[in-house]
Amino acid sequence: MRALLDTNAFLWFISGSDRLSGKARDYMADFNNDLILSTASLWEIAIKTSLGKLELLSPFDQLIPAQLEKNAINVLPIELDHISAIINLEVHHRDPFDRLIIAQGITEQIPVITSDAMFTRYPVKVIW
Repeated sequence: MRALLDTNAFLWFISGSDRLSGKARDYMADFNNDLILSTASLWEIAIKTSLGKLELLSPFDQLIPAQLEKNAINVLPIELDHISAIINLEVHHRDPFDRLIIAQGITEQIPVITSDAMFTRYPVKVIW
């Protein structure tokens, strides 16, 4: 089964954080599942790192490719239909990265692994 990872879920998974729910961790650790990370998450990580709001375990250009490969995570590019879907989203969530991830989950018809309860206000399945 395919699932789109929210940025925090990805970061918590690769760091082994106990903030990740058991259900989410089990789902992400199962190599039978197809894990997908949005380009929006990569962009968010890069921005927060450059602003000093996020400290990574190692440099971005080493950590991210290594973790994507190690965990068999595919990257979902941002497509025009994903951006167009944002226009029709209700404004329950104001974070632009999360709104794009929600739009991608809806457009691609795949669940999102996230701890963010605001995602449940949208027509996207949440795994947590």
